[in-house]
Amino acid sequence: MAATFLNHPWGLQGSCCIPSSRKFASSSLRFPSSSLSWHGHKVRGSSSFSDDPAAFISDAIISSHRHESPSESERESESTLILIRHGESLWNEKNLFTGCCDVPLTRKGVEEAIEAGKRISYIPIDIIFTSVLIRAKMTAMLSMTQHHQKKVPIIIHNESEQATAWTRIYSEKTTKQSIPVITAWQLNERMYGELQGLNKQETAERYGKEKVHEWRRSFDIPPPKGESLEMCSERAVAYFKDFIEPQLKSGRHVMVAAHGNSLRSIIMYLEKLTSQEVMNLELSTGVPLLYIYKEGKFISRGSPVGTTEVGVYAYTQGLADYRQQFDEMSH
Repeated sequence: MAATFLNHPWGLQGSCCIPSSRKFASSSLRFPSSSLSWHGHKVRGSSSFSDDPAAFISDAIISSHRHESPSESERESESTLILIRHGESLWNEKNLFTGCCDVPLTRKGVEEAIEAGKRISYIPIDIIFTSVLIRAKMTAMLSMTQHHQKKVPIIIHNESEQATAWTRIYSEKTTKQSIPVITAWQLNERMYGELQGLNKQETAERYGKEKVHEWRRSFDIPPPKGESLEMCSERAVAYFKDFIEPQLKSGRHVMVAAHGNSLRSIIMYLEKLTSQEVMNLELSTGVPLLYIYKEGKFISRGSPVGTTEVGVYAYTQGLADYRQQFDEMSH
């Protein structure tokens, strides 16, 4: 069944705007009418996401990763999920409400993204999902510069027939050395409405600390003309269930680079947190979180310290084998 979203004005191409007071009718989430492909390879399924949750990824690109991943039997039994909140942005630095405003990383944010990449450099990644916002995309791209796979993350553009045609790769060898990156507005940060661009301290002085804390930390109370965490959770978790979880179920290893509130929503789902528990969940910028998906369950393994942390690679046989391959190649 297709995911349904209420009262969200964003289009499929990831544009963000302040919601109007007009009610939006519920509708199924769909791509444009053109067929989808990964650099020249036709993709299974039709133009609708709802027909096949994995339809936007071709068998060609997925099969190109399998020789570096655990065996097929191991892939069927376990896979890895990495969640990364983007590094510090220019508005984080200025203590401004950012929400869906598209703001890049600071120099510190760049360094955080690179450090995150070092921490996950020996953990397999087959496909990457990010929000459409530049700070999340920068974090994903910069982190992958540190990965021992040495594969290039490439954003898939299937917004139109022309976008698909103009971004096609004609080299099978190059395609096999690439990792597809899927961008989705549903993974965007919570839309803060009339607070976006305002200084957090000045806003607290204007409206009162208790009111601003309520807007920021309550589950179901939105800021003026913005989203509550509950509303953000509806779109982020629905997208995760429909499009990311099927990749994990099929044995593919996934990285998600997104935002504090969209990731809090996903973690709430993964760890079955209550609305009260998620209120106390804080995510640091640029710190990766690792989950093992096995037998339909998500097992939290915290944040990898770095490539020298032996314990990470003892979580599963697949991770141990993957690390050993790179160790043998370096000798």
